[in-house]
Amino acid sequence: MNKAVLLTEDGLKKLQDELKVLKEVRRHEVIERIQEAVSHGDLSENADYAQAKEEQAFIEGHIQEIEEMLKNAQIISHSPNHNIVSIGSTVTAKVGGKEVKYAIVGANEANPAAGKISNESLVGRALLGAKKGDKIPIQAPAGKTEYEIVSIE
Repeated sequence: MNKAVLLTEDGLKKLQDELKVLKEVRRHEVIERIQEAVSHGDLSENADYAQAKEEQAFIEGHIQEIEEMLKNAQIISHSPNHNIVSIGSTVTAKVGGKEVKYAIVGANEANPAAGKISNESLVGRALLGAKKGDKIPIQAPAGKTEYEIVSIE
């Protein structure tokens, strides 16, 4: 049995769009490059051919990976309950005197640089179930940090 892939509506759409580009654009581009390389003759020393075949394998593997994720997708519908942190919530918290804002998303959508943290991450897991005003201590490799929940959207 395959593990459910938790996705927001936005994450689902991004995966569907990426799959469409891979199938309808990138796949055809690489096939054209392979055909062009084949037209140059001897494939045994044809670097363009080898590179295009390698890229084709990567694209096909990525297509399979996305199709598998979509097959096992479980859409996160954010609860209108803004009192408790759940997957799909956007949380503002005070950490060391500074405010930080995180969207709690499934692991496949996580992008810490964009403020999206996984529900499976150390911080994401600790924040789940918290309420406004809660102070959550988190023991990280760098030391203990306290997150005070300011708001939940």
